[in-house]
Amino acid sequence: MFHYDAGLFLTAAQLGIDVRRRQPRCFVSHAHADHIARHQLALATRGTACLYRHRLGPHHRVLEMVYRTPVDFGGLRLTAFPAGHCLGSAMLVADDGQRSLLYTGDFKLGPSATSEPAELPHADILVMESTFGRPHYRLPKRAAIVARLLELVHAAFAEGKTPVVHAYPLGKSQEVTRLLTLAGVPVLQHAEIFKISQIYQSCGVDLGDFARFEGQPLAGHAIVTLPRSAPHFRLPCLGRTVSIAVTGWAMDERTKYRLGVDHALPLSDHADYDQLIETVERVAPQEIFCTHGPPEFADDLRDLGYNAYPLQPAAQRRLF
Repeated sequence: MFHYDAGLFLTAAQLGIDVRRRQPRCFVSHAHADHIARHQLALATRGTACLYRHRLGPHHRVLEMVYRTPVDFGGLRLTAFPAGHCLGSAMLVADDGQRSLLYTGDFKLGPSATSEPAELPHADILVMESTFGRPHYRLPKRAAIVARLLELVHAAFAEGKTPVVHAYPLGKSQEVTRLLTLAGVPVLQHAEIFKISQIYQSCGVDLGDFARFEGQPLAGHAIVTLPRSAPHFRLPCLGRTVSIAVTGWAMDERTKYRLGVDHALPLSDHADYDQLIETVERVAPQEIFCTHGPPEFADDLRDLGYNAYPLQPAAQRRLF
């Protein structure tokens, strides 16, 4: 039903899935840079289409898909389901009338302030992202992480400092912005983040009281900016600050030192280890192929009685 050739393909439809080199036709699960390319025709949800064109140019052809609405394409019935990762993120079910395949793309279970919660339909074959596929990555409860974020922000205000949150420009920055504004904390954003936030707004995602950073911090405002590793992350004239990174990798104690921040919080837009196991239980597939994560996660699934394999470059050109 599918094959792997430096990327995943639905064989009958000759359709790439999140392939990172130009294809005649390719499903794009979401608009993060490691999942997109300048395809001749992209299949994507409206939110992803808007972000895809923002990043790659306005004239790219996109066949827009609506969540839960099947599309007949290349001999397959394709259906997109919310993935809970960022604006427009989608899982894809492909059904050939005999077997069904669910490709998760990047996803997380549970609530989100800025994207539709993930839905997990049944499928015979599951191709799943497994970024946090090690038991170490069992993240704390989301409510506790958000409470800690707000505690750090208000402590910074009390000390006369500006709280500066470092986050990826697409997805995490908007999620943090909305979490802060819901708690009554207005936000100033780096210009690159602000451009993407305007697309969120145009797609109906209200981010609350936020604005573009115009060169001076404002009392009682948090700053949301790029990771320190990004070019042009710096914002001038901030004065005394408390820096906070938000990433699932913050489960590693040294993350704050690696990222050069005062605090690192494990707020993630990827499923953690327990959510990955839950996904397998709920989808109840006959076969599982794990990608974008540690190969040993497939071993863990086999220990639990599942027919699981790592999908990695060594399997290139193999037909499944």
